[in-house]
Amino acid sequence: MKICFFNRSYWPDQAATGQLLTELAEDLVARHGCEVSVVAGRALHGSEGRTRRLGPISPVRYEARRGVRILRANGTAFPRHRFAGRASNYLTYFASAYAASWRLGPQDVVVSLTDPPILGLAALRAARRAGARFVFVCEDVFPEVAVLLDDFHNETVNRALDRINRYLLQEADAVVALGDRMKRRLVEEKGADPSRVRVVHNWADCEAIMPRPKDNAFARAHGLTDRFVLMHSGNVGLSQNLDLLLEAAARLTSRERLVVAIVGDGARRQPLQEMAARRGLTNVRFFPYQPKEQLDESFATADAFLVSLKPGLEGYIVPSKVYGILASGRPFVAAVDPSCEAAVIAREHQCGTIAPPGEPDALAASIAALCDDPAGARVMGENARRAAWCYDRRVAVQSYYDLFASLGRGPVPA
Repeated sequence: MKICFFNRSYWPDQAATGQLLTELAEDLVARHGCEVSVVAGRALHGSEGRTRRLGPISPVRYEARRGVRILRANGTAFPRHRFAGRASNYLTYFASAYAASWRLGPQDVVVSLTDPPILGLAALRAARRAGARFVFVCEDVFPEVAVLLDDFHNETVNRALDRINRYLLQEADAVVALGDRMKRRLVEEKGADPSRVRVVHNWADCEAIMPRPKDNAFARAHGLTDRFVLMHSGNVGLSQNLDLLLEAAARLTSRERLVVAIVGDGARRQPLQEMAARRGLTNVRFFPYQPKEQLDESFATADAFLVSLKPGLEGYIVPSKVYGILASGRPFVAAVDPSCEAAVIAREHQCGTIAPPGEPDALAASIAALCDDPAGARVMGENARRAAWCYDRRVAVQSYYDLFASLGRGPVPA
């Protein structure tokens, strides 16, 4: 089976969608014998493998890594902290990706993710040209995600994004939603055919991420072995409402053992650091992204995690970080709407607590409760590890493979 993915983020990028797509593509090759291509954006963090440049002015170059053929569509690489930079990066990548789509050759399945949200148009055209089935994977739902973020409000663009999103949902041979709440959004609000929508959760690799001792090199290096650490790990972006975490931290300053650790980078990191400094929040510490091979130690340093999302975003975004938290065997506080996937997992598996989004007092109380009840937190962590196997990498890859294979055998099962 020949499968081609379109998504700007791919190895070696550190964004969650890029890391997940890399694992999916490589496993489809290694475990299922598929021929996989990826039309990705420019590598921003270096690269390895075999690289052949197509020419000094070409928008596309070829690479190969672990059996996956990568068509690297060039584009601008402006800082992503402002909308203008992100928009330029998206549009130039889209143009190069469209050019790359002419070089794919025959395919059985063409898959588009939503980075950027208009990318499905190029992928759909490539699928139709190749006589392939088209699968639309909704990592995010637009324009709602754009509307609810702080740095962008443009009605004309948002109407266009809504039309594009609805068109891709109608044209897709199959649609992947990342959770049941997202499926309901797509069917009830966007008009997607429920018989074509399949729920496939994001995942963590339970063989790579495992519960580890808190006394480790990362914790010792930063003096955290004897502290209760509440950690946010991953993108420090516009959707998580991390200002709320700082408000909660301000209410917890009397607890000398408690440290709030924000690990990662993104558009909100610098403003949050400045806010913490202005308010004298010495119980809040910031750390850079940790290399993938060292995630076990940084995760093990945490006694509990935060999963947060701005009110109204539930079902339009599914926080993928929850699956790595489960694999690490740690409890979490879900500062999200009760219908959000993270809250559903916390309730069903008894592996976390839920704090209403936008309420710093409730968040502070949830963090304090975990800090004050180490035995209860430990039980939640054990429950989390058991739950992680439901969302393991191998389970998700098999689900995708089964979906792609079914497309050649008639309608997609509901």
